[in-house]
Amino acid sequence: MANHLSESLPERTFQHQSSLPPLPVPSLESSLLKYLDAVHPFASEKEFKATVDIVRKFQEGVGKELHKKLLQRAKTKKNWLEEWWLDTAYLEVRIPSQLNVNFGGPAPYLEHSWPPAEGVYLQRASMSTWYTLQYWNLIRTERLAPQKAGKTALDMDQFRMLFCTCKVPGVKKDTIRNYFKTESEGPCPSHLVVMCRGRIFTFDALCDGQILTPPELLRQLSYVKERCEAEPEGDGVAVLTSEERTRWAKAREHLISIDPHNKTILETIQSSLFVISLDETKPYSTAENYTNMTMEALTGDPTIRWGDKSYNSLVFSDGTFGSNCDHAPFDAMVLVSMCWYVDQQIKATEGKWKGSDAVRPIPLPEEMVFTVDEKIRSDISLAKHHYLESTQDLQIVCYAFTAFGKELIKQKKLHPDTFVQLAMQLAYYRMHKKPGSCYETAMTRKFYHGRTETMRPCTQEAVNWCTAMMDPTCDVNAKRKAMLLAFNKHNKLMAEAQDAKGFDRHLLGLYLIAKEEGRPTPELFVDPLYTKSGGGGNFVLSSSLVGYTTVLGAVAPMVHHGYGFFYRIRDDRIVISISAWKSCRQTDAVTLFNNFCSSLYEMLHLATTSQL
Repeated sequence: MANHLSESLPERTFQHQSSLPPLPVPSLESSLLKYLDAVHPFASEKEFKATVDIVRKFQEGVGKELHKKLLQRAKTKKNWLEEWWLDTAYLEVRIPSQLNVNFGGPAPYLEHSWPPAEGVYLQRASMSTWYTLQYWNLIRTERLAPQKAGKTALDMDQFRMLFCTCKVPGVKKDTIRNYFKTESEGPCPSHLVVMCRGRIFTFDALCDGQILTPPELLRQLSYVKERCEAEPEGDGVAVLTSEERTRWAKAREHLISIDPHNKTILETIQSSLFVISLDETKPYSTAENYTNMTMEALTGDPTIRWGDKSYNSLVFSDGTFGSNCDHAPFDAMVLVSMCWYVDQQIKATEGKWKGSDAVRPIPLPEEMVFTVDEKIRSDISLAKHHYLESTQDLQIVCYAFTAFGKELIKQKKLHPDTFVQLAMQLAYYRMHKKPGSCYETAMTRKFYHGRTETMRPCTQEAVNWCTAMMDPTCDVNAKRKAMLLAFNKHNKLMAEAQDAKGFDRHLLGLYLIAKEEGRPTPELFVDPLYTKSGGGGNFVLSSSLVGYTTVLGAVAPMVHHGYGFFYRIRDDRIVISISAWKSCRQTDAVTLFNNFCSSLYEMLHLATTSQL
């Protein structure tokens, strides 16, 4: 990931798009066999027998018909899943997306050039914004090196969605508006939006076709801050983006009906490169404890971030930074790539501007003021109440485990990601005395417009190993053998999922064809074991490796009695963010973290004493 820039005779960012293979459809038989294997750890003998019968009937009957129709769809679309996934996972979802769907996280700059400090946040913001604009320019000029897995080109389409993109609420279904264009495609919006104390400003990030320098950006940000400190707070219309989707859609329609200028403001926000949030909180964090920053990133002031925007750059007044992003247009790895680029640039320059301090005669930022009435004021007040109520229920911890990391795990000839996943399984098993249905993100970007597949880490082999670890009569060799079986199964399933040979997206496709045709829901999807094993978005552990860089994020749990579990793995440490809902008495993020650390030590001990 470190090679961001295409060098001489470079590969263009999007040059491999047309040659990427279409997303394949697995065979019905293989998907159903994998499904049975995945539900087995959660079933009694009687339940499993009943599910086997349901699956057999599905395979011989309605499933066969639905599969044929899915194959027909795949012949006419290069990615048969793309529209369905966007609609069912994101755009049709009605719960508030800002807290339940968006991802956010802390920037790692405090680990080197920019520790928390007073009175520097605007200077730092001008630098981080400048580097972010350089990244936009790399994509716009198609000089960002296309990413690869080994020698295999990965789909880069999601990178088009990072800038100039916004979700727009609909009464029944949202839409995504993307205004980005490469240079060869034509003009692209180049304005930024800055939010501060409930007010909204905008200015162009270019002057005579050149990106504003950090001193020029500092002038613009300082102007906004001075205005906001000297004058009353704004109405905070942005909080409406944190509402339930249909409620926000109706409020937005009303906002437009009051004054046509309101629509112009909305479109200016939607088409902007990204939003800069000047946040007056001081979430003082350290390289070992990012909890406060992660919490602020996910649950901070809703009047100064646009919840539907693809990227909100959060600037805290202690000189630290975060991000909050709508998940619909892209997956976290896109933002991770950009943040890693910015982090490397800041590190290389020690966060200091070495160029000219001259400021060209550029127009000052323009304030955009919505015309509001009593109904909108009431909607804003209610939205604040709902947001506060729900965010106060979210528990987040984000700590570094510093005893060891990737280097030592690889010395033991074990896969670092699988190591973390199994430690998480053991931590959950020890805490809750049962297996936890688990989702791990598998990337399918080697296919045209590929996004993700579900990899289910809670295998029978993983459960057998957890049981062995909890059994005081079980010897080290038996534990080691069980652990290796769990590792091998996990690695096999992950490789298959990345090759689009998982089963969850396939089953979703079959379910959606039945739904579109107005058929009754097939029995497979109403079987209690389908939900109990995590199907239909019911995973108790929602997890993802955010990568091997310095960048981390978090998302709320998928279910009320579940956890979000996200991590990055470095040579010498593993940094983990865990989310849970306080109102669920069975879950606790701190206890899970402590159990997770114990599991890591136990696994290392097992790997060492067994001389793997």
